Amino acid sequence: MSARIEPATPPFGEDIARPLDRLMKGQTPLRLFTTLARDPRLFQRFFAGGLLDKGNLSIRQREIVILRTTALCRSEYEWGVHVTTFSRLGGLTSEQVQATVTGSANEACWLAEEQVLLRLCDSLHSHADVDDGLWNGLRKYFAEVAIMELLMLAGFYRTVCYLTNGLRMPVEKAGARFPM
Repeated sequence: MSARIEPATPPFGEDIARPLDRLMKGQTPLRLFTTLARDPRLFQRFFAGGLLDKGNLSIRQREIVILRTTALCRSEYEWGVHVTTFSRLGGLTSEQVQATVTGSANEACWLAEEQVLLRLCDSLHSHADVDDGLWNGLRKYFAEVAIMELLMLAGFYRTVCYLTNGLRMPVEKAGARFPM
């Protein structure tokens, strides 16, 4: 698959180079980032909306939501980037990573708290809403500010999926592929 819009090429201005250097830590920037770098305003707005900082969620919780959301949206590009970059940091097993694509929230590999996260992703994907039963389930495990972050995180990564799918972003060379 070839991308619909080609990425910008270095050298980048300071408004692009500085955030890329800080995030990529000397590695080659991701194609999504260099594509957004074609427009400094879009690039800056994208980075301002990200939730990869230390917030109200653990890396594991964050990555479960990101992997499930990107899998539901069929964004192999973004799912693969997060599997490669963050799944080990979040302590996710290969069975759990696969289950974000092919399994249900009821898989035995998930703790009860994680099943609620998967149900949240499924509900938001299907209905763009959280019913009262699910809300109460979330409140058993998460503070209100964490629940707000979960909603924002799922929404942000849905937007990322719109970008990666709509732009026909090819999977990164080091990116994981969806399980068969």
